[in-house]
Amino acid sequence: MNEILGLTMIAGCFAALLLTYRLFGKAGLFAWIPISVIVANIQVQKTVELFGLTCTLGNVLYASSFTVTDILSENYGKREAQKAVAVGFFALIFSTLVFQTTLLFEPAPTDAAQSSMEGLFTLMPRLIAASLCAFAVSQTHDVWAYHFWKRLLPAKRWIFVRNNMSSLVSQALDSAVFVFVAFFGLYETATVFEIFLTTYLIKAFVTLCDTPVVYAAVRIQKFEKP
Repeated sequence: MNEILGLTMIAGCFAALLLTYRLFGKAGLFAWIPISVIVANIQVQKTVELFGLTCTLGNVLYASSFTVTDILSENYGKREAQKAVAVGFFALIFSTLVFQTTLLFEPAPTDAAQSSMEGLFTLMPRLIAASLCAFAVSQTHDVWAYHFWKRLLPAKRWIFVRNNMSSLVSQALDSAVFVFVAFFGLYETATVFEIFLTTYLIKAFVTLCDTPVVYAAVRIQKFEKP
């Protein structure tokens, strides 16, 4: 059941991303970044079994943020992609502050949400730092790498090369930085490596699925109003 839901989530996520782009253009892509990273950081607290691997949710939405920066890089250039990364980083910081401030309010005697919010929003500072570091490092690399490959292979037919070569390495960096900052010293080295491997495999699979999305986004740009 989880596998069917997982594949459906991938298809639905990318379909929604393309619809957002078709309806709202570049602004829709910029809006997708904070949505994906904030929701992913909430989903990541749930652990599931997928294809025999224990992993956290949130990987699909989070990986789609790399799809967005690749689309922005392809259609609008490096500066717009870097701007989207900055938007995502700000969204992570601001949402974290809002969630933590929410917990500081004294609940009313009739309140029934505080305990649930504490379970959802009480994040260890180390996990927050890990998320911010991983996003900044991996997304910065993704934008740089995409344009590195675009300079080497500028033709449209090579989009799949620059998309996958940039995102696959960036996802590895993301998983490595997050797992190291969040878990190194708390678990045995073998356990930390297992967490890294399962997380990366899921993200890499999603990345390989997003290549047709980038090609579709290039076609959608032709219909965008100037």
